[in-house]
Amino acid sequence: MTTAPPPFDGKAFARGLSTAPGVYRMFAADDSVLYVGKAGALRKRVASYFSGQPKPARTMAMLAQVARMEVTVTRTEAEALLLENQLIKSLRPRYNVLLRDDKSYPYVLITQEPWPRLALHRGPRNVPGRYFGPYPGVTAVRETLNMMHKLFKLRSCEDSVFRNRSRPCLQHQIGRCTAPCVGLVPAREYADAVRRATLFLEGRSDDLTRELGEAMEAASGRLDFEEAARLRDLLSGVRSLQARQYVDGSAAELDVLAVAMHGTQACVLLLAFRDGRNLGTRAFFPKTNGSDNPAEVLAAFVSQYYGEQPPPREIVLDRAIDDIPLLEEAFTAAAGRKVQVRHSVRGERAGYVDLARRNAELSLATELGSQAAQQARLDSLQALLGLAAPPQRIECFDISHTMGEATVASCVVFDADGAVRGQYRRYNITGIEPGDDYAAMQQALQRRFRRAVEENGVLPDLLLIDGGAGQVAQARGVLDDLGVDAGDGGVMIVGVAKGEERRAGHERLLLPDGRELRPGTDSPGLQLIQQVRDEAHRFAITGHRGRRQKARSVSRLEDIPGIGPRRRASLLKHFGGLAGLKAAGAEEIAKVDGVSEALAGRIYATLHGLQDEAAGRQPG
Repeated sequence: MTTAPPPFDGKAFARGLSTAPGVYRMFAADDSVLYVGKAGALRKRVASYFSGQPKPARTMAMLAQVARMEVTVTRTEAEALLLENQLIKSLRPRYNVLLRDDKSYPYVLITQEPWPRLALHRGPRNVPGRYFGPYPGVTAVRETLNMMHKLFKLRSCEDSVFRNRSRPCLQHQIGRCTAPCVGLVPAREYADAVRRATLFLEGRSDDLTRELGEAMEAASGRLDFEEAARLRDLLSGVRSLQARQYVDGSAAELDVLAVAMHGTQACVLLLAFRDGRNLGTRAFFPKTNGSDNPAEVLAAFVSQYYGEQPPPREIVLDRAIDDIPLLEEAFTAAAGRKVQVRHSVRGERAGYVDLARRNAELSLATELGSQAAQQARLDSLQALLGLAAPPQRIECFDISHTMGEATVASCVVFDADGAVRGQYRRYNITGIEPGDDYAAMQQALQRRFRRAVEENGVLPDLLLIDGGAGQVAQARGVLDDLGVDAGDGGVMIVGVAKGEERRAGHERLLLPDGRELRPGTDSPGLQLIQQVRDEAHRFAITGHRGRRQKARSVSRLEDIPGIGPRRRASLLKHFGGLAGLKAAGAEEIAKVDGVSEALAGRIYATLHGLQDEAAGRQPG
């Protein structure tokens, strides 16, 4: 008979700690992380949890689950703040306020190339160059790019297009690009434009206007009136923009943050200014994990958000939060310049705070409305399928191929809040007869659920299969073989079959016991199923098209005699991909190292469907 481990003695643990700053972590009996916190003095902070003083119910519930604690000592409290942010991001503790945002931030990018490109960038910052941002939304980035292309006339085209231009494009004709692709601008002049655009994006407009004024006077002094006129127009454009910015707001580099809460639901609204320009707003909905304290939510947001994103010179909050001096110290060290965090402001900034607060309340009301609609659809789905509770995790599988080519299966995931895109999966299906959808579905389900069984992973409450009775039987067979409970209280399998004339809203829902449901177009539960099924279909088609295009691209080049892996890679790198190679003429292809004129001719003929004609011209 095993005995339960003794309860965690927090007081004894705290007595053994040092008074140095650091980070502490609380663990449950199953070794899951309950909470991560920072401390200026570890002994004092940890002891405060076990002092016997009254605490909020949420904190008491957390402490009742603590089985052990760990600490990490740091040199300074600022280091503890940074470590706390890293651990919260990686461990996702159950009781910490968590910043949730599955959207990538938009940036303005100036690439690091001989002829740099100015463009919008989202996703991983793996392209060499300078990134400016992040911006609250794509609209703000597009407005910035539109303005900068007018002023500085930098190229926006992709490298594959840039390398293969033989004449200026429309952007040059409308005065938004100097056409470096065809050599219409000297390298030094283009480099000056890049440097000036960088000054502008760095918020150094005063330095830029001073430089332009001096350059204009110098051009006039050497009687280069054409250059002086060009600089005069550029200077006029920058100054007019500055004038408009200072009317919109005198803040040079500023973020305004306000929080709105309804129970434990929270919205943090970010209003951003850069170089005096209002870049708009962005709403965030942190996962509060039971916290109903707006100051706590805002403090967690500020710490986590600016732990990842570069802070502006000034951050204005709609209320006081803990550790403002510590946050200023950490942000200043990270940014390499002074960063202020303020919460009591007057005048123009007070107006911005009020604007942010009203937008936060409006965004939260909209989010709560959408959550209420989502919950209504989940409740309807529960009643429709006779479930004991609304499904908390829904997975849907779909198959996509073209006449059996490049078969791809998709799995999308939805929870009570909607799509969970970070957990979507695609499966490249191999080793089956082309067009055998049953075998494809069986392989995808085996790969997904075998791993879940072996690793004791999470299982869905509801498994949707895009297909009829045959596909449902495949799913039931796979789960039975793997020992996954597919009955009451386990994974419920539902087939989604197309209705009469394939019309939306007339879908048939097929259950493993042979029952068939036809909820009709007015059923909120069916509408949720349609949304999940359509997302699985979209995700599968996207993966299939990418796999098919890749297969066709590679095979086209592989089919050409004389093209090996090294030469194929050289061609694709030179032209930036198959599209660039296909757009090139035989003469341009022959300029690639290791490609003769004869081979270039064969490549051109193959890519343009002229193989027979090319073969007819070959000797012998």
